Amino acid sequence: MKLHTVRTHRSDEGLAREDELAWKIAQVAVDPVAVEPEVVEMIINRVIDNASVAVASLSRGPVVAARGQAQARPQADARPGHAGARVFGVEGDYQAEWAAWANGVAVRELDYHDTFLAAEYSHPGDNIPPILAVAQHAGADGRALVRGIATGYEIQMDLVRAISLHKHKIDHVAHLGPSAAAGIGTLLGLDAEVIYQAIGQALHTTTATRQSRKGQISTWKAHAPAFAGKMAVEAIDRAMRGQTSPAPIWEGEDGVIAWLLDGPEGRYEVPLPERGEPKRAILDSYTKEHSAEYQAQAWIDLARRLGNERPELRDPANIRAIVLHTSHHTHYVIGSGSGDPQKYDPTASRETLDHSIPYIFTVALQDGAWDHVGSYAPERAGRPDTVALWNKVTTAEDPEWTRRYHSEDPDEKAFGGRVEIDLADGGRLVEEIAVADAHPLGARPFVRADYVKKFRTLAAGVLPDAEIERFLGLAERLPELTAAEVAELNVVASGLPTAPEGLF
Repeated sequence: MKLHTVRTHRSDEGLAREDELAWKIAQVAVDPVAVEPEVVEMIINRVIDNASVAVASLSRGPVVAARGQAQARPQADARPGHAGARVFGVEGDYQAEWAAWANGVAVRELDYHDTFLAAEYSHPGDNIPPILAVAQHAGADGRALVRGIATGYEIQMDLVRAISLHKHKIDHVAHLGPSAAAGIGTLLGLDAEVIYQAIGQALHTTTATRQSRKGQISTWKAHAPAFAGKMAVEAIDRAMRGQTSPAPIWEGEDGVIAWLLDGPEGRYEVPLPERGEPKRAILDSYTKEHSAEYQAQAWIDLARRLGNERPELRDPANIRAIVLHTSHHTHYVIGSGSGDPQKYDPTASRETLDHSIPYIFTVALQDGAWDHVGSYAPERAGRPDTVALWNKVTTAEDPEWTRRYHSEDPDEKAFGGRVEIDLADGGRLVEEIAVADAHPLGARPFVRADYVKKFRTLAAGVLPDAEIERFLGLAERLPELTAAEVAELNVVASGLPTAPEGLF
C-alpha cells in the first residue's frame, strides 16, 4: 500500500490531474491485477450475507416502498447489454439504478450486514447492490462481478481508514458513492478518464449531514446508502456519455475538504494499493451475528453470557447501576454521551433502538439472546422491568478503549469495553470483552457455514426451500457464473406486501 497525501489546493497552485485523489482511485480501478482466492471466498461470503439480510427485510415498510419505486420502472430495452437488473423478492427486469436502489434499501434496512470501522464508519457490503445491478444489466459474468466488488470494497475501506466524515457531521455514505462508482468502472472495464469523472460526480451528489442518524432516526437511514449506490450508477452513465464532474472534488479550494471536512489546513494520508498489488481490503471487514449497530455486537455477546450465568442480574431490583466503559464512538454515538433522550425512550423507532447501547445491553442481558424482530418489538421495549433496568445503564468514554478502537493493529483493534455492575447489596461485578464472538479474533469466528446458516435462518418462511438452495448454489460458484447465471443471482418470494401509492 502507498500513502497519498490529500489536502486542499488553491486554484493558483495548479494541482495536476494525476495528483488528484479521484484520479489515483481511478488508477486502482483500472489495474488488471488478479483477485486472490481468499478474497474471492470472502466476496462469496459477503454476497450470501447481503442476501440474508435483504430477504429478512422484504416485508418491511422502507423495502416495500423502494421495491415499488423500482417496479414502476421496468426495463424494456431489448438491445444486448441492456437487459435490466433484478429486484430482490420479485420477478422481472428493471432499470439498473432503481434495482440498485431497491436492493440497497433491502440490504441496509435491518443494519445486519458487514462493517468496517476506522477513521470513519462503513458497511462496505453496500457496494454490492449497485455493482450487481449493473452487472446484470450489462451482461457481465461472475469473474467481472468479483473484480468489481473487490474494487468497491478496497476504495471505500481505504477512504474509511483515512478520512473522518462523522467528525464534521457528514454521513458516512459520502465514501460509498465514489467506491461504488470505482467498482462499477472495474466491472465494466472502463478507462480511467470515465471512472475519474464518475467518482467526482458520485462524491459531489452523495454528501449529506449525519442528522439521518441522530435523535429520532427515520426510515431514511436505510435509504441513504441505496441513494449513494443509485447516484454511482447514474454518475457512471453520465461519464460514459462524456459528461464531466467538479474537480478537483476533494482538493479544490471550494471542494469537500475545504468546506465540509477539516478545512483548508486539513491533511489526510489515504492508503491505496500500488499498481499490481492485490485488492485485499475486504478481508479486514467483519460481519454481524446480531441485527444491531456493530459497536453493539460484542456487548450483546457479553450481556447474554452474563444473563445466562447470573440470572439475578436481569432483575432491576438487584441492580444499582451499570456503566459500560467504552470507546469515544460508542459513548457519543450510541451511548448516553450522545445526549439523545430517545435512546431511553420505550416508544422509539426500531432505527433509534438499534442505535441505543443502553437498550441493547439491557435486552440481551435479560433475554440471554438477541432476535432481529422480537428484540425490537414495541411490547419488548415497553416491558416495565426492562425500562427500569434500561434507565440504570449508562456509558463512559475510556481512553484505552478509544485507543484500541482506532488502532491500526488488527490484533488489538477492539469494539467492546468493560462493564461495571454495582449491585443493590453492595457487591460489584466487572467484566470486559474486546471483540464480538463472530469477529475473526472472537470466540467463534464466522466461516462459510455460518454465512450459509444465517441465510437459511433468515430466509426460512420467506422463501421456498428450493429457492434457498438455488440461490446458494449460484452464490457459491460466483466467479464461475455465466452472464445468464449472474442475472439469476436474485431471490423471488410470494405474498409480499403491495407498495403504497406514490407519484409513479
